[in-house]
Amino acid sequence: MATGIVAVGLHLAGFAWAARVLLAIMAALWAVLAVTFCGQFGGGLERWREETSAPAALTAVAGTGVLGDGVAVIGRPVAAAVLLALTALLWAALLPRVLRNLRWRVPGAAYMVTVATQAVAVLAASLAVHPHARWLLWPAGVLLALGLLLYVLVLYRFDFAELAGGAGDHWVAGGSLSISALAFAKVTHAAGASAPLVAGTLAVLAAALGWYAVLVVCEVLSPRAAYDGRRWSTVFPLGMTAVSAMTAGHACGIPWLWTLGEVLLWPAAAAWLVVAAGAVRHAFASASS
Repeated sequence: MATGIVAVGLHLAGFAWAARVLLAIMAALWAVLAVTFCGQFGGGLERWREETSAPAALTAVAGTGVLGDGVAVIGRPVAAAVLLALTALLWAALLPRVLRNLRWRVPGAAYMVTVATQAVAVLAASLAVHPHARWLLWPAGVLLALGLLLYVLVLYRFDFAELAGGAGDHWVAGGSLSISALAFAKVTHAAGASAPLVAGTLAVLAAALGWYAVLVVCEVLSPRAAYDGRRWSTVFPLGMTAVSAMTAGHACGIPWLWTLGEVLLWPAAAAWLVVAAGAVRHAFASASS
């Protein structure tokens, strides 16, 4: 997810070669994770039920959706449509299980219920710009609204202590609004930028930028420098906020939002490099031990 959205941001900013490299990396990682996900069936039905009831299982939905959006951005609508179908099937299978098992005082990972829903909406709206796929606009709009309702549900249960002590996934509290803003912007663009859609896009983007500022302040006040795999959940919102600002700027006809997104893209790219380096070091250390 993190790699894919940074790739999309780089493509929008005009760095097509870098975007294609990251998309290739994401596709390879997606294939590995797909095999791992399918391998859970070999652990027995009880283990499969346990694994697919956790919010982290929805990364399968969001990751597939982000990959599909990246494929759509580089001009491969047929492949993107296939990935949309797979994303929608995974979403329909996994979301009810996760919702039934949501606890009180949930961590940031619980916002994956919104991220996964909006990932389907984003990809559907991306394809809806094509005349033969205009019918996807209505499902995208319905999923957008559902994703926002799920955000409110999780916000009510969110453990705000995570802002000071979370290991990285607390950033999804803001990232889920960022992908909601991206879905809004995509629907706005596909539907023709009517005043209500523009207002909705800007309102959700403003809330996402507000979360971005709060989360940055929390990181400064409570530094967490040690590597943790959940830091990929920090990179994703950083990249998603940049992409949503650029896309909203284009959809709503506000050039400075595009510029803001380009500025925000570089912290996301830098964070990707830092976390990727940490992941490689951690992998080598684990192999050595």
